[in-house]
Amino acid sequence: MIPALSAAASGLQAASLRLESSAHNVANAQTPGFRRQEVQASARAGSGGVDTRVQRSTREGVSLEEEVVDQIAASALFKANAKVVATVDRTLGRWLDEKA
Repeated sequence: MIPALSAAASGLQAASLRLESSAHNVANAQTPGFRRQEVQASARAGSGGVDTRVQRSTREGVSLEEEVVDQIAASALFKANAKVVATVDRTLGRWLDEKA
């Protein structure tokens, strides 16, 4: 796969996971003893992109303000990675038009 497309695809998945985890946290904010989900991301060596995993927080409770910020950040990350996918698509289309 094209490296930029691979990195953008992993970024889309990471942004989606962040949004899903935040929604889960908000839905369980009133649950006694609930520990929020946190998404940890790490760079993929060599190939670009990110690997993500979900883990439980060490502290109890949910900050709705923090969740709103996480949702806004996830939305921005998703949009940025979608732009990369669209740019790769356009670039490949032009390249194929020239070669055909």
